[in-house]
Amino acid sequence: MKIALVSPYDYPYPGGVTEHISHLASEFRRRGHEVHIIAPQSQTAERHIQTGEIIHAVGRVVPVPANGSVARISLSLRLSRQVKEILEREQFDVIHLHEPLLPALPITVLRHSHSLNIGTFHAYAQSNYAYFYGKPILRYFVRKLHGRIAVSPPARDFVAEYFPGEYEIIPNGIDYERFAAPRELLPICRNGGPNILFVGRLEKRKGLKYLLRAMAGVWDHFPEARLIVVGSGPLLEDYRALVEAHRVRNVIFTGFVSGEDLPSYYHSCDVFCAPSTGQESFGIVLLEAMASGKPLVASDIPGYNFVVTHGVEGLLVPPKDEQALALSLVRLLSDPVLRARMGEAGKRRAAEFSWDKIADRVLDFYARTELVRSMPKAPQRSRWRRAATSISHFLTG
Repeated sequence: MKIALVSPYDYPYPGGVTEHISHLASEFRRRGHEVHIIAPQSQTAERHIQTGEIIHAVGRVVPVPANGSVARISLSLRLSRQVKEILEREQFDVIHLHEPLLPALPITVLRHSHSLNIGTFHAYAQSNYAYFYGKPILRYFVRKLHGRIAVSPPARDFVAEYFPGEYEIIPNGIDYERFAAPRELLPICRNGGPNILFVGRLEKRKGLKYLLRAMAGVWDHFPEARLIVVGSGPLLEDYRALVEAHRVRNVIFTGFVSGEDLPSYYHSCDVFCAPSTGQESFGIVLLEAMASGKPLVASDIPGYNFVVTHGVEGLLVPPKDEQALALSLVRLLSDPVLRARMGEAGKRRAAEFSWDKIADRVLDFYARTELVRSMPKAPQRSRWRRAATSISHFLTG
């Protein structure tokens, strides 16, 4: 097949949706399909573009605050001509749009597409004013989707509240073998004391401040415990300044860590902690830690509790509760047998999310959706004729 994967986000920039697209493209190519990526693309990219990717760069990137983070999307209204040229020239069999209702690229592609249109919905939030107020217009684009995927039940419930219908749950995936393969301990983790790991973008909704507060309770029981913070973001310098002001010596900020080095951090920790406050549709970092054989302490929020079962792969605690975080961390650090049991359970669970299995499920969904699409449809009567028929049946008993 000839497949187009459409991203609303700046493709070279690190992010869950762009990583999802990149892995799907790699798996599809491995199976012999021709894959094109249509996405906005900035000139300053932090992420290396994989060799062999065919990328159609469309639109100028604009950072926009969204859902407690920053979305790097294209808001240009002049995409139509370029998109039409790409679609007419390439004649894709399948166009798979990720966050298909986001401006401006996905809805522009959807408007002009005559292919099989598949949409994957990734986001989860408590509400969406754009969906609420834009529903009359967005319904047109939803009707152009022949198949709808959501990455988790929370993501499905979020979009289905505004646009009811059938959604296939096909989750995000991970490079299971890369994280499961043994790694040597990092030097910073060898000099005594247990290690707690945080991985994520440093913004409010990731909840790092609650973990920093919880560490006071951890240090009461494990004075040599070390917190390793992997990631960059708008609050990095604020957190560093806070730690320095209080002369805390057992917190290490690594900044950005490459994908090649990241598994070593997971393998070097004793417990992985994800204290996010909400707005998470899925838990990629949880799966990465689980594939590495590590037990978890994570917030009990939609998206995370889809991936982790409390008491099996880890412990789930109420969000924004530093005391519960501290107690759960101390419990795991105090019990190596429990850590080992949860680590093994996590590896079994994470294996279900390997990218080869996810890609097969997506391709199967394409085939089933095309089959339904190609089936002859029964002739539809007009709304007024249906109403008249119903009234006639009622009157005649």
